[in-house]
Amino acid sequence: MKLHVIGCYGPYPNAGGAASGYLLEHEGRALLMDCGAGILGKLMNLWDPAALECVLLSHLHFDHASDMLVLRYYLERMGKTLPVYVPGEDASPLRSLLTEPAFRVLPYPDELSVMGLTITNMPVNHPVPCRALRVTDGEHTLVFTGDTTVCPGLSEFARGADVLLADSAFLASEWTEKMPHMSAKMCGELACQAQAKRLYLTHLAPRHAPETVTKEAREAFPASEAVRPGMVIAL
Repeated sequence: MKLHVIGCYGPYPNAGGAASGYLLEHEGRALLMDCGAGILGKLMNLWDPAALECVLLSHLHFDHASDMLVLRYYLERMGKTLPVYVPGEDASPLRSLLTEPAFRVLPYPDELSVMGLTITNMPVNHPVPCRALRVTDGEHTLVFTGDTTVCPGLSEFARGADVLLADSAFLASEWTEKMPHMSAKMCGELACQAQAKRLYLTHLAPRHAPETVTKEAREAFPASEAVRPGMVIAL
């Protein structure tokens, strides 16, 4: 598996950047995890969107799903229908715009098999329905937390992950119990509890220097690194 970081900022991108979006490539096929603001144009440099196997939306906040609205125009022009998986209980107005023929919207099953991968999901702690995703090819495992603050069971869900891609929107000095995201320190603690091999910090706030976020996470988990657009993570 190869994970291409297309965009990694939230809740809005920095200048020239993009919000949440990750291309997961395996055996000559690919799927997209999240499709936030600015993702589509950058995706087209990597992969024909009409050739994707599916899109996995962790949730329907705009910084994770807004470029689905312009992706729709491209798919209609190409005569392609793309499966899109979303939290089944989400009744967001955005979901009503993800219509056929471009999209076939489906609730996450307990287990999804696609591209020779097995994908499971877990509800996490966010203001709207959101899913953490665990993807394995039987040998290596990627876990993406989606957007979440501290969440019972998440460390077990991420147990032994080769790569843990975690929501690191805040620094510890900013975080309070009302926050809908984790701090970099919490992500490091999560990776340690889960006995992950590598931690990659995402959902980066443009106001934070990646080096600052990385330094904080490394205090709890040395194998931590803030992602950057264009990064390719091999599993």
